[in-house]
Amino acid sequence: MTKLQIIVGSTREGRAAQPVLEWITRRAEAHGAFEVEVLDLRDWPLPMFQETLATIGDRMNPTYSEPIVKAWNEKITEGDAFLFLTPEYNHSISGVLKNAIDNVFISFGFRNKVMAGVSYSGSAVGGARAIEHLAGIAVELELVTLKQSVIVSKVHQAFDEAGEPTDPTSDIALQITLDDLAWWSTALEAARAAGALPPGIRRMRDALEALGT
Repeated sequence: MTKLQIIVGSTREGRAAQPVLEWITRRAEAHGAFEVEVLDLRDWPLPMFQETLATIGDRMNPTYSEPIVKAWNEKITEGDAFLFLTPEYNHSISGVLKNAIDNVFISFGFRNKVMAGVSYSGSAVGGARAIEHLAGIAVELELVTLKQSVIVSKVHQAFDEAGEPTDPTSDIALQITLDDLAWWSTALEAARAAGALPPGIRRMRDALEALGT
């Protein structure tokens, strides 16, 4: 079964992420295609990114600068698909989420997998610009990025007392997103099992070394 990791990109006290997280987790677990794991960055106090080739040790079994960075890389590598839950801060994703992504270093833990975004804000825009930035970051990670995303506008009014969305289009968007994640994850799992090309940066390095440069 596809392991879907929901990565929570806000750690603030009283964060607005909580009702959104509970809703998408319920729906993902009920979908039937996923083994769902929530990776709350509150539980992962990662250092500000500081890895270099000098800090990782053995490239094939990196030690990294701190044990939590190694554990984070190993955890992300376990995932098959990712659902990033992010607020929108200054037209982009949160700093803590960007730092968590950057700390996935050398392991290529995101590579050749699939992701989608769920964004929220107190405005009518609902974090759409954060999703756009996240998609650009995902390209560099070699993550397949879905066109479909979930945007929760006016988040403080978006859920009723039972924790259900007040706008029916939210549930429809999430269902489509989960269906697409399941389809792409199945396709990519098969592709990875059949054999994947090494990362381009490694192929470039090997080619240059072969040329003696």
